[in-house]
Amino acid sequence: MDFDLSEEQRMLQESVERLISERYDFEHRKTYMKEAPGFSKTLWAQYAELGLLGLPFAEKYGGSGGGAVETMIVMQAFGRGLALEPYLATVVMGGGLIALAGSEAQRTTILPRIASGDLLLAFAHSEPQARYELSDVACTARRGADGWILDGQKSFVLHGDCADQLIVSARIGGEQRSAQGIGLFLVDAHAEGIGRRGYPTQDGLRSAEIRLSGVKVNSNAALGEPGNAADTIQRIAEHALAATGAEAVGAMAAAHELTVDYLKTRKQFGVTIGSFQALQHRAVDMLVHLEQARSMSLLATMMLDEPDPVERSKTISAATVQIRRSGKFIGQQAVQLHGGIGMTLEYKIGHYFKRFTAMESMFGDTDHHLAALARAGGLL
Repeated sequence: MDFDLSEEQRMLQESVERLISERYDFEHRKTYMKEAPGFSKTLWAQYAELGLLGLPFAEKYGGSGGGAVETMIVMQAFGRGLALEPYLATVVMGGGLIALAGSEAQRTTILPRIASGDLLLAFAHSEPQARYELSDVACTARRGADGWILDGQKSFVLHGDCADQLIVSARIGGEQRSAQGIGLFLVDAHAEGIGRRGYPTQDGLRSAEIRLSGVKVNSNAALGEPGNAADTIQRIAEHALAATGAEAVGAMAAAHELTVDYLKTRKQFGVTIGSFQALQHRAVDMLVHLEQARSMSLLATMMLDEPDPVERSKTISAATVQIRRSGKFIGQQAVQLHGGIGMTLEYKIGHYFKRFTAMESMFGDTDHHLAALARAGGLL
């Protein structure tokens, strides 16, 4: 099997990595974090100019017809720079849901606005009681005079405080943990009855708690057939896991490079600490974990197009387990090898570890995916 990137993919990789290296050093990142939405609007517009925001969408919707590999390339570059922009929330999850479940009218209206950078989306799905169970949805949608009325609470909505529109999962029938009876609804984030409380997360991104109280939406706000959204939610969770896995690989690579450079320059007892064999072995162990994660990230990316849902799901869970274990190991080793400076907010290495830790709980932690893999009979 040929794992080499095509010429177009290599050009994409070079352009995105160059942009991140030039515009996303640590000092720039701290400046972007202080902007009102928690990220750089200027860079977001530049992403649109480069075609990154429309990358996964068909050309007729203003995109470039890219696939999972192109998204992986972008997310790896963003991981290296610890990018703050809502690419995962808006393009991968929000745009992905529209592409998967939206009507032709919804795709034609919404996807070009995402590609141009004019529309921010957030996927409001997680709820306080649900833990990692995707089908545990207590938020309700009941029929109104000319549409739907939504009530409930959503938690940990990534970039939910700056989104223009929300894609809300809500139950229209069935038991609270049943996969049947869940719908997806496109909701104006400023609609009457919506309360949003935004807050910064430990890794520097933004999230929100969202309360819906009698929020009215039209019938055409539903994505797909109301009541049959469970499979779509599962698919977009898999896309998010593959994307964050690629981001983690980019962050791991940068953390490893920073650590090796530090070992080559930091002196103790009159010599660089990188001359100590024990520390050399630790750096090699970090590299081994990085390459394991890189291989599994590529596997997860390739499996996104697998038609068998069981094989797809368990393979992505297996990849997630390895990537997160690698991220934890590399983060711990990087901080320890840096010594005291690795614990300070003023130095970048600890922020990579924070990002690895935050990724750990997205759409299920390591133990959750290990248990899911065991229930599916293992990978082989």
